[in-house]
Amino acid sequence: MAGPLGQSDEASELHEINVTPFIDVMLVLLIIFMVAAPLSTVDVGVELPVSTAKPQPRPDKPIFLTLKSDLALALGNEPVARPDLARALDAVTHMDRQQLLFLRADKTVPYGEVMLLMNVLRSAGYLKVALVGLEAVDLPARP
Repeated sequence: MAGPLGQSDEASELHEINVTPFIDVMLVLLIIFMVAAPLSTVDVGVELPVSTAKPQPRPDKPIFLTLKSDLALALGNEPVARPDLARALDAVTHMDRQQLLFLRADKTVPYGEVMLLMNVLRSAGYLKVALVGLEAVDLPARP
């Protein structure tokens, strides 16, 4: 390889950016985000009732409290016992009782059980509770 006149035959420095390590780092980050994204969603199986109300905007990190069909509770993805619910909520909200809680209850859960859970939340100091349901354009007619 011939260089400009006046240079020795020794290898000269390259003044170009080597993009291979940059591409490797970007591919690793892409794989990390592809694996981490599904883990950040709530995956508690619950059959929600349908609602025609307009969807409201959600906060960046919503706090989901789920009442399953077997009356078991889950805070986010973690199961929680009823006696420990207030402590678990305090830990998640950092004692901020003004945060909005999203209550998801299976449609097979009796209304009385939902009210009992809301009473537990109220006695723990959590008064801002939003009920979560599925969106529907047209509700089927009930006989």
